[in-house]
Amino acid sequence: MEQKFAIIDIGSNTMRLVIYRHEKIGSFKEIENIKTVARLRNFLDENHCLNEEGMNLLIDTLKNYEEITNYHQVETVKAVATAAIRQAKNQQEILERIRANTNLQVKVLSEYEEAYYGFLAVVNSTSITEGITIDIGGGSTELTYFKDRKLIEYHSFPFGVLSLRQQFVKGDVPTQEELKQLSTFLLDQISQLEWLKDKKVPFIGIGGSARNIAQVDQRLKNYPLGGLHQYKMNSDDLRIVKNHLTKLTIDELKKVEGLSTDRADIIIPAVEVFQIFYQFINATSFILCRKGLRDGVFFEQLLKPYEMTMFPNVIEESLFELEYEYKINIDNAFQVSRLAVNILHSLEKIGVVSLTDAHFNETRRGAYLFHLGRYIDDEASSQHTFYLLANRTIDGIMHIDRLRLAAIASFKSKALLKQYIEPFEDWFSKKELHELRLLGAVLRFSYALNATKRNVVNSIQIIEEENNLTMNIICTHNWQAELYESEKQKRHLEKALKRKIILQFIAMK
Repeated sequence: MEQKFAIIDIGSNTMRLVIYRHEKIGSFKEIENIKTVARLRNFLDENHCLNEEGMNLLIDTLKNYEEITNYHQVETVKAVATAAIRQAKNQQEILERIRANTNLQVKVLSEYEEAYYGFLAVVNSTSITEGITIDIGGGSTELTYFKDRKLIEYHSFPFGVLSLRQQFVKGDVPTQEELKQLSTFLLDQISQLEWLKDKKVPFIGIGGSARNIAQVDQRLKNYPLGGLHQYKMNSDDLRIVKNHLTKLTIDELKKVEGLSTDRADIIIPAVEVFQIFYQFINATSFILCRKGLRDGVFFEQLLKPYEMTMFPNVIEESLFELEYEYKINIDNAFQVSRLAVNILHSLEKIGVVSLTDAHFNETRRGAYLFHLGRYIDDEASSQHTFYLLANRTIDGIMHIDRLRLAAIASFKSKALLKQYIEPFEDWFSKKELHELRLLGAVLRFSYALNATKRNVVNSIQIIEEENNLTMNIICTHNWQAELYESEKQKRHLEKALKRKIILQFIAMK
């Protein structure tokens, strides 16, 4: 029987059940994600107790979730609750009712735990080493500041999008005067946190409101890449989204592309929160993290057997999962990576190219993903590779870097590269496009140097002679197939370097 694990997140605005299946490589794959817009925060009465209607809605939803986990034969279910239950005066009654009607043990998270799990989600799914996270829920807003992937500060404000709407908005959408009052309130609240002001770091949004704002921004721009995780916006982008949304009626908001209907009435207060915080922090960018509280809980459970709470390297972990999913030949990938780096170092040594550490890292990663699209179809492996990598989330790699990786790993020819990059032509300078072509050509040539997957090439030495390059390829075994393939593929490298390349295969002494 497959091992499965589930998390139930009882939020103030939404409740969610996520079921994960254990994979052979040790990770868990999400197989079910069920959302219920319960808005429990709205069922807190004047005494701040969850009323009977809210109680029944909570119990009915949990019974439904329990039925689903039973159907899927889930071994372990972890249920956590946030601000609505934490702030409720009848919290003990709520928990007793849950225990009486289900088999679930619900843990009510403290303010610190809620903030901590959001932080944990960010550092385990991005490569950001310093930043400020914000998670706007229905009844609270959690902030953390981390540096060198360590949690330094945290704070939980006792307000969220639902409570802010109740407090400041009388109609379906806020008026300009109501937004002004909300803005004044927010500035008064956040000015009490000295560690926030002028931090000049990335501002990382977690949760549904941040996700919807990013989706609206992508639709407004006709954004050509797939995926939301690690999507980057700036202050102008936030302002444009706000201006766009504040001109609309509630009925028009419900029809906005990228905006969930159930968030139409709360999205404008949410944008105001993000914009005010962004300006106060003097943030360098606004980055969406699709991973949130429940993912932080999940990472804690996943890594507990290894006695750690964070992946040592998020990108390497992501690539490892890709290698497993697309059945990549790791031994061959390592050899291609070794040869490609050898070639680039040799070219740099004789002054033919000038490269940075980032270029070498891209080359190493590209070697492991080179033409992974052959898993789908060998004949169209280049096209499949570019599409898969350009449109698939890779934790730890920002969108622009994912696109660069897609261009390098899918390289087949200059013409195809131009075709793939055409929708993104204003993303790259001519110099950057040439770099992508060079790295792609080196990978394609290195792949040819291991045509039989026997690792026959030991090392490569490059000598410049009268504007030609002589490549001495030292081999340990018969190289006939490698000679044939590399002679075919060297033309791409010759064009990128604008030099003729002479190949000399030499037996290792």
